[in-house]
Amino acid sequence: MLKLRVITALVLLPVVLGAVFGLSREPFALVAGVFFLVGGWEWSAMMRDISVPLRALWCVSLALLMVMAELWQPAWLLNALPLWWLLALVAVLGYPRNAGLWFRPPLLVVVGWLLLVPAWMAVVTIQDQGALGLAGPWALLFVLVWVWAADTGAYFAGRAFGRHKLAPSVSPGKTVEGLIGGAVLALLVVAGVYASGWLEATLPPLMVVALLTVLASVLGDLFESMVKRERGIKDSGTVLPGHGGMLDRIDSVTAALPVALLGLNWFALPGGSL
Repeated sequence: MLKLRVITALVLLPVVLGAVFGLSREPFALVAGVFFLVGGWEWSAMMRDISVPLRALWCVSLALLMVMAELWQPAWLLNALPLWWLLALVAVLGYPRNAGLWFRPPLLVVVGWLLLVPAWMAVVTIQDQGALGLAGPWALLFVLVWVWAADTGAYFAGRAFGRHKLAPSVSPGKTVEGLIGGAVLALLVVAGVYASGWLEATLPPLMVVALLTVLASVLGDLFESMVKRERGIKDSGTVLPGHGGMLDRIDSVTAALPVALLGLNWFALPGGSL
């Protein structure tokens, strides 16, 4: 399994970095859209037992929404849609008692749109327009590092100090100590980059945005874990050998990137109003 994970990562890494740093907005939006549509196909399989034609139709609707969002590029929508994650938080906190309220195909159709379209919009917008005085590709990479640092810190802090379960009904392996350790490492990374003088920002609001982004990434992970648990599956798919499905790899990003973009706009950080 470890060998498969490493091979898959080595194959994907140059593709992802090449797209982020080598493509302009439209081609990058297409490449990123493929990743998110694969995730959409996996999401459609998590809506209980629906037919393949209906799954395909839903993925077509997802693609059309992405095209409309790119043509329209509604700034107010980018700032408003991330707020739906507050409802996702309520669902996670109330699981499994409230599963009967939200685990229904008609509702999951809308949730899938809210899960994937804003995240894709945020990825494309940051890669194109940049933030914090950084060019687009570097700005996107910087925000993604917050999420990766949080994941890494949570893993090691959880193994070393984990005692108190964060959401035992949803993901028994996650701990409060892991969450704190991940947040601390992410904020240390942000502070270190800020100290280098590369960023056009003031530190306190930047740290607030980074913390909110990290918390959102954890929520995104927990939300997908909750849906998979209710559906009775371990992985969202098998498209990435050793890693599971595409959603398993981008679940944190689905919440983190829209919230990061929202935070950059709301806190009016220099270079961050997109």
